[in-house]
Amino acid sequence: MRNEYPRPQFVREDWLNLNGQWAFTFDDENVGKQEGWFSDSKKFVQEIQVPFVYQTKLSGINNQEIHDIVWYQKEFNWTIEKDIRCLLHFGAVDYQAEVYVNGWLAGSHVGGHTPFTLDITDLIKESGNQLTVRVEDFHDNEEIPRGKQFWKPESAGIWYTSTTGIWQTVWIEPVRNSYIETVKFTPNIDEGTVGIDVKLNQPTTNLLLKYQIFFKGELLTEDILKGMGQEIKRKVDIYSNKIFRSNFHDNGWTWSPDSPNLFDVQLVLMDQQENLLDKVTSYFGMRKVHTENGMVFLNNHPFYQKLVLDQGYWPEGLLTAPTDEDFKKDIQLSKDMGFNGCRKHQKVEDPRFLYWADQMGYIVWGECASTVSYSTSAVANLTKEWLEIVERDYNHPSILTWVPLNESWGIPEVHHDKQQQNFSQGIYHLLHALDRTRLVISNDGWEMTDTDICAIHNYSHGQKAEIKKYQHFKDTLANVEGLIHMPPGKWSIFADGFEYQGQPILLTEFGGIGYKVGGQVGWGYTTVENEEQYLEDYSRIMEAIYASKALWGYCYTQLTDVEQEINGLLTYDRQPKVNLARIKEINDQYFPERINLRGQW
Repeated sequence: MRNEYPRPQFVREDWLNLNGQWAFTFDDENVGKQEGWFSDSKKFVQEIQVPFVYQTKLSGINNQEIHDIVWYQKEFNWTIEKDIRCLLHFGAVDYQAEVYVNGWLAGSHVGGHTPFTLDITDLIKESGNQLTVRVEDFHDNEEIPRGKQFWKPESAGIWYTSTTGIWQTVWIEPVRNSYIETVKFTPNIDEGTVGIDVKLNQPTTNLLLKYQIFFKGELLTEDILKGMGQEIKRKVDIYSNKIFRSNFHDNGWTWSPDSPNLFDVQLVLMDQQENLLDKVTSYFGMRKVHTENGMVFLNNHPFYQKLVLDQGYWPEGLLTAPTDEDFKKDIQLSKDMGFNGCRKHQKVEDPRFLYWADQMGYIVWGECASTVSYSTSAVANLTKEWLEIVERDYNHPSILTWVPLNESWGIPEVHHDKQQQNFSQGIYHLLHALDRTRLVISNDGWEMTDTDICAIHNYSHGQKAEIKKYQHFKDTLANVEGLIHMPPGKWSIFADGFEYQGQPILLTEFGGIGYKVGGQVGWGYTTVENEEQYLEDYSRIMEAIYASKALWGYCYTQLTDVEQEINGLLTYDRQPKVNLARIKEINDQYFPERINLRGQW
């Protein structure tokens, strides 16, 4: 069972974890609502371990058959107190959820990867509360963000076993009538400030908000603000609080993979007599990412990104990591191989992963599951999901880049279709309108429109014996013209009417060396027979990458095997296929030390 607090960027001390054993049933005939299953426990004929979906071993069911409608039920007790409200939280439910408490509809949510909260105060009693959740996840709906989830029972090709239902933690919290709803931190290392934006659950004119900012256990600054309206905003000068402007960057106060420095924050909401109403702890990192002269800069220094593609699947939990330690393990294994970050592919990862990325110093590119087809409904569904992604993950310093679209999935005619181009442009500008602290890639891989990074996919390096193919791959990487005007396959790097405008170029998918260990059956983009061949092929490909003066980073495919894909550096259960120290040696050997502080080669 996942017992850790599920929302590390917004922590309250008093909470009740509802993970564990729930009653469960399928509703293949879609009769549950008509027959009143939301108040009838006799209809629930199975048991499931939440937060693992029924398709997984850890759920206790392990059934990969297609069931589009499922029901959950759980009993819990609650102590009724005057002026105390009960908030019910869901980390993520795939895809559409209706929530009932004691037979009454408490609320609903659409979207498979983002959290939602319901105030159930008026529906609960002292004991024997019945929480029921109905979930719809139609496997053949091409208009909802599904990512790598296959529409057939058995996975194949690049598609994996689907997930249906609750796949992140469920919990409840007591709060008073007035409480802190959200907080956002916006760092500005050029000014030496951090913006604090606190939103309360309701407008107020007579409440006080106290904030305290700590660094390495030492109190840097604090203040008490009077609440006016529903939002309380303050820009705090970090430099003036024991940090000198002249050496801010050199004294280890900024966040980076090498120095993941974090500022801890305590927020306390009080009434006029300073009686406690709510207390939340959080954190932020002082970091800046921008592009300039065709390069990526982190904290105003050139930054070469060495990323690995991470699908975020586990053999016993699929989208849900078995334990919190599994997140740390993936990050540490990646760092042990010399990578400084990952691109989370076609998945919005659990906030616990992002917490450990913040803590351990690990870059993340945040991506969302794509739809299959294009329609006005698909546009609305994906846009809604992105609004909630940015809301949830805004404070994580590890996230440097948003990737709203991938390889024209969901926008198959974007090369020439102006409407689909408008959506690509629109989601790019929407993310910038919501978040000015990160880069945005319009369509990772090819057929880009407006974009901060020119992100190219190319697996044409071939086998070792394919000398002509590999030479073409090296020539393509050699310079900007080669990368922009010699794309792989039929796809152009930019959509019709758009062109390269000097953005940093990164090779964001390549490699994919297939290596079978332990009797595996599957595929890779190229294949090798043993560890020696693997290391030789990896070194061959990376030498070409690092020789390129046109590239400003890369994302290697991929961290782990996933089901029938055997192109991981690690097996599906996270066992190294080769000596990881050798991978790190190769990654470090070719690192372009000749980049100077102005980003010049």
